[in-house]
Amino acid sequence: MSFRINTNIRALGAFFDVSNTNIEMGKSMNRLSKGLRIADASDDPAGLISSELFRSQINSMDQAIRNNQEALNYAKTAENGLGEMNKLLSDARGLAIASGNSATLTASQLAANQDQLSSIIGSINRIAGSVTYSGRKLLDGSAGVTTQISNSAKVAGFSFGGVVNNATITQTGLITINQTAAAAAALYTATTTLTTNTTASGVVSINGVSLTIAAGTSMANVAAQFNAAAGQTGVTAIFNGTNLLLSQTQTGANRSINFVDSAGVISSGANAAASVVGSNATATITMGGQTVLFTGGSSGNDGLTLTDAVGNKLNITAGGNTVGTAALGQVIAADSQFQIGFLATTTTNLALRNMSASQLGSGVVSGVTMNDVNISTASGALSALAVIDKAIDEVSQMRGRIGNFQRNVLETNNRSLASMRENLANSESSIRDLDVAQEMTSYTKFQVMQQAGMSILGQANQSGQAVMALLRN
Repeated sequence: MSFRINTNIRALGAFFDVSNTNIEMGKSMNRLSKGLRIADASDDPAGLISSELFRSQINSMDQAIRNNQEALNYAKTAENGLGEMNKLLSDARGLAIASGNSATLTASQLAANQDQLSSIIGSINRIAGSVTYSGRKLLDGSAGVTTQISNSAKVAGFSFGGVVNNATITQTGLITINQTAAAAAALYTATTTLTTNTTASGVVSINGVSLTIAAGTSMANVAAQFNAAAGQTGVTAIFNGTNLLLSQTQTGANRSINFVDSAGVISSGANAAASVVGSNATATITMGGQTVLFTGGSSGNDGLTLTDAVGNKLNITAGGNTVGTAALGQVIAADSQFQIGFLATTTTNLALRNMSASQLGSGVVSGVTMNDVNISTASGALSALAVIDKAIDEVSQMRGRIGNFQRNVLETNNRSLASMRENLANSESSIRDLDVAQEMTSYTKFQVMQQAGMSILGQANQSGQAVMALLRN
């Protein structure tokens, strides 16, 4: 055993241990003061990497939840405006019904009804032009997808909500129409066996309207009698010298000719009763990179009002009712995207169409929209009902689309985000947050070790005094 005074190995060893204890005790105090297991990268480098990834995702989810709420407010603002339109249109329909009772109304009363209707139309246009969210108009067409029709000879109107094939159009582009079938009117040939070209006395029926034919009436006069009733039957007639040719005045499978001549007044027995229908047009439309099928019959009665699977409507003109491909116009896509998730691809769209009166109710009455209805006459009130009914349907469909967006997109996404955020926060906490009870146990241990180490260091520093005993001797 050697005795040295220049280097106190025992004291250095004790000092080293006390220093390490102080370092660990300082780290423990730092963790306790911050409440974090990973107070800096040195505590757990791999854990820090995972924790920071989780933190960035949680922060992004918080913003996505706020975005989701803003999208809900955006949709609710538009839906509330459309709700007011629905109320106005319901009042407008009541006025049209009232004006249809023209036998009990004076001209001034009819004019008063029209004045109220004009006020309603003005209110619809005001709502369409004034409903805004964060300074952006929602119902004037600028918040969704609009169309510009260039081929008016082919297309009378295009009621477009901005969604095709259940996907929102997000790109501006040209629209082309490929009409694959033309609408046709119902045609029926009533053969006659009358060699004298005159009829027997009896009754025939066309589309439920009974017509009495006098004995000896020529077939040409029968055709004239049928044409005089065309306003009721929707059927016109011509006599070609051999047969009586019956034709529906409108095209489409919803228009038919139901002919009954059970007494054989003008027809042979083989043609005593017949029912024939017309056909609807069909077309495919290419727009915004999407191709969609439009078919007739589900809306309108002329076979020229075509609809797709999501309710977009196309009105082909009678003059343009031919098979072939033609330019239609242009689709213009506005920015209607919402970032509702923490991933770049988690986006959705809500396209809001132009809901002004000039864009509502088109297609059921030629050249008439909600902006043009006139109920100052009984016939005008009847036409107005058809236009108003379609306008109500269009507003209701748009409200339904917004409601679907709110319920099945935003609300479900909000719940999903909340659940994901909770689980990510739990995972991040398990990696980074401090178990205070466990850390206090460690801190207490370091306190005891520090006190013990300081005591031993003091004793180690006294060990050199033993050399002085040798020197004194």
